[in-house]
Amino acid sequence: MVLENDILEELKKIREAVTPKAVPPAPEPKGLIAEFRDFIGKAGVMGLAIGFIMGTAIGKVVTALVQDLIMPVPGALIEGGDWRKAIITLPIGNGMNFGIGDFVGVVIDFLIISMVIFVIAKFARKTGLK
Repeated sequence: MVLENDILEELKKIREAVTPKAVPPAPEPKGLIAEFRDFIGKAGVMGLAIGFIMGTAIGKVVTALVQDLIMPVPGALIEGGDWRKAIITLPIGNGMNFGIGDFVGVVIDFLIISMVIFVIAKFARKTGLK
């Protein structure tokens, strides 16, 4: 009986040693400014804001690249030249106009912007940035 009690005591000690302990919660920041600083630090708000601003700027650059340098080439091949104003009209009711040229332009802008962001992200991963 003594041997069984010793074994049970040892098993209890092992269980206590192996059982994960609860981590005490981080102390709450005091004051509005400290809470705001904590929010910005933990949530990565600054990185998100910088990314948003850079994304907007890159979007403008890529849109200018597409409109001013790439699309004049197919525009020269299309009658009228201004392919972004191309519409398709269906004779239903008073006529339905679909701005197909503008839609195609936006899709092309999106694809080029996505490719640029992909290349930037790939380069950042290679350099170890997160």
